[in-house]
Amino acid sequence: MVLTEYYFQAKFTSEMTLEVKEDFDMEKTMCELFAGVGGFRLGFERMNPEWRTTWFSQWEPGAKTQWAHDCYVAHFGDSFDLKGEYHTGEDISTMVKSDIPDHSVLVGGFPCQDYSVAHALASSHGIEGKKGVLWWQIRDTLIAKRAPFCIFENVDRLLKSPAKQRGKDFGIILACLAQLGYSAEWRVVNAATYGAAQRRKRTFIFAYSNETKYGQDMQNADAAELIAHTGLMAQAFPLDSIQKITETNIENYQKDDDIVNVSNSFKFDFKIAGYMHEGRIYTAEVSEHEEPPTLLHEILQVNVDDSFYISEDKIPKWTYLKGAKKIPRVSAEGHEYFFSEGPIAFPDPWDRPGRTMLTSESTLNRSTHIVADPGTGRLRLLTPIEAERLQGFDDEWTNTGMPQRMRFFCMGNALVVPMITRMATVLDAIVESEP
Repeated sequence: MVLTEYYFQAKFTSEMTLEVKEDFDMEKTMCELFAGVGGFRLGFERMNPEWRTTWFSQWEPGAKTQWAHDCYVAHFGDSFDLKGEYHTGEDISTMVKSDIPDHSVLVGGFPCQDYSVAHALASSHGIEGKKGVLWWQIRDTLIAKRAPFCIFENVDRLLKSPAKQRGKDFGIILACLAQLGYSAEWRVVNAATYGAAQRRKRTFIFAYSNETKYGQDMQNADAAELIAHTGLMAQAFPLDSIQKITETNIENYQKDDDIVNVSNSFKFDFKIAGYMHEGRIYTAEVSEHEEPPTLLHEILQVNVDDSFYISEDKIPKWTYLKGAKKIPRVSAEGHEYFFSEGPIAFPDPWDRPGRTMLTSESTLNRSTHIVADPGTGRLRLLTPIEAERLQGFDDEWTNTGMPQRMRFFCMGNALVVPMITRMATVLDAIVESEP
């Protein structure tokens, strides 16, 4: 394992530093921001039904009907704040964070559209983007509520965003956490590597207050050992057992950790695994211990409704979309170039996990899955139930009154629930050990 180190020089201000509680409430309570249809909550409750969600927030900008919020409420009920009012389906930026009920764990798959692989990396806006700025809502919630533990999720490209200043966005997030008295681990996880039915890569961040018992116990942790074996991520997502740490390559930097300065000048080559403590960053490439994935044929339904089948006249269009291309184009500056893309399997093979599902799933789109129905052999789209299975949700989870198109959209935005359960299992034991 090659470790690279970076250091944010410790510099805390009265406005930024958390006022430490004399003792934390270590009940198994959770607050879920950017909740979608409840993937974090479902993952925790599957592991241990004792976990209680004290509040959640889900709001889709510009949507006339808040379908994901309504689905969440249909399964779990609504949550009132400390004033006894309901604001879970409203813009989180309008919420007074001190009114959020206390919780031991803050979770959130904060909006990732600005980092998504659906966009070209060069055009991503990162934290400066319209939805990317919602990281600051997480930060404000941490300042107001001082959750002892946190788990956050984003796309894998977060570590390299934006293209012109790679690593800046993730550096800002880590700098914020360091200023607020948190340490953090992260891992980029391919869900199929750990048994899921989808080759979906996501960045998971586990942060914990240095004032917790766990934080105190980890004060002198060896970074390489934590990344490889003892950290939450290594326990939830084991690394290849034959991997050895063969080299430690440490690069030292000294840098003011003022967030504006980080935003203006920070660049760093973050690897898929890492650890941050008191502003010092350790990062490494790792080899994951692969588990047998769920194959696509294992989640497919048989003889589905006729509406999902592709008509013969549409086959040429799908064939073109899925095929390799080399198309001449002219840039806005008049530069001529070729737009190229490789082929996508058509239809999707049964003997592999599914590809990453996007919010455009089921539309006439290159990324949409096309399968041969196991009963008829005819080419068709996935069904909403199959989309739910790709993400590890219960069948018909999104069948709560929303249009079929929105069922696919919500699943394209969702978490792979079994990955949450794996992390929750480790965190449950950590919380159990707190006084």
